[in-house]
Amino acid sequence: MKRRTAAILLLAFALVSCSPSPTGEATPTSASETSSPAAGSVVGTVVRFSAGSVSLDVTIGEDNPATRDFLSMLPLTVTMEEFARREKIADLPRPLQFEGSPGSDPQDGDLIYFVPWGNLGFYYNTSGIGFSDQTIHLGRYNATPDELARLEDQEVRVEVSP
Repeated sequence: MKRRTAAILLLAFALVSCSPSPTGEATPTSASETSSPAAGSVVGTVVRFSAGSVSLDVTIGEDNPATRDFLSMLPLTVTMEEFARREKIADLPRPLQFEGSPGSDPQDGDLIYFVPWGNLGFYYNTSGIGFSDQTIHLGRYNATPDELARLEDQEVRVEVSP
């Protein structure tokens, strides 16, 4: 009975903690509120990148300071562009708080945060790229390079998927 009461209180707190966005939509006020109340982790949160009728879902796969800070910025709008025939990149409005986030060995289909430039990267050709403390894994997506290209050079809305 105590667990049920605690879960109800936690859910009520999460609902009350949402603040209206400029468009009037309720959005979480911190990254922890985007997570599952029972799990207390942001792993599994789905973030949608969309422009017009095109959308791409990223499933958060890491619970680290960079991922939590990224989620706390949502919703936001970015512009994606091609970089080095390896990835699509997008600048964030500010650098992420990443201290304590482990580096990674990126794979095709990874969404990463690149510390030196403060940008997101959607890797689709990681051949020859190895582990780096400066490349922080955020999540995974499932799209071809052609599908990614459909989000290039336009405003892309980034938000937690309902």
